[in-house]
Amino acid sequence: MSDHHNRPHITLVSEVTIDGKLTVTRGASSKLLMQFMSHEAEVLLHQIRADSDAIMVGANTIRIDNSFLTVRHVPGKNPIRVIPTSKADISPDANILSPDAPTIIAVSSLADKEKCSELAQKGAHIEICGEQSVNLSALMRLLYEKYAVKSLMIEGGSTLNGYMFQEGLIDELVLIHLPFIAGGEDTPSLVTGLHPRDVTDLLKLELITQYLAGDNLITKWRVKRTR
Repeated sequence: MSDHHNRPHITLVSEVTIDGKLTVTRGASSKLLMQFMSHEAEVLLHQIRADSDAIMVGANTIRIDNSFLTVRHVPGKNPIRVIPTSKADISPDANILSPDAPTIIAVSSLADKEKCSELAQKGAHIEICGEQSVNLSALMRLLYEKYAVKSLMIEGGSTLNGYMFQEGLIDELVLIHLPFIAGGEDTPSLVTGLHPRDVTDLLKLELITQYLAGDNLITKWRVKRTR
């Protein structure tokens, strides 16, 4: 578990192509790739969901995929759904507002009050976590202290993943490798927004395990702390 006592243990879970891409092209749903996951890999993904207290994705992922973020394929509870979006930019018809599980929408103080009210009327818990943008570290503390979230799974896009790495909030990665090469200069990769100047700035990871789930290679990594 996490060495930190004021936030959840955080695991990033993602399918990736051989060249580390999350989708076929920018703006495309990740479901285009996920349809090629083996059943065993799907079971693994949903088992991690069932084992997690909460699951977090970015608002853009919701806009593109419109997922329910619930547990299928395995028995277990649905995790709390967490969406950070500074401007409350979530459709009131989004599937994450279904009654299957609680949904927390973290916004900034600049979020439109009417939008927040509309989402709250749909059953979402609205939490202000920052002035101009969502403070992810503060959100993690709030999840831990107010909602008793001890384990958090992220199925984020490259932007959210990048912000979480920047804040040093990722503990582990589970990658489901798909046998494709996407290429494309603007095709989203696992992480964007990091700007290493040389090799000493690179994020360092340690391989925990690797195995096959059906036809898919699974690798699990631990983030090595440098600060």
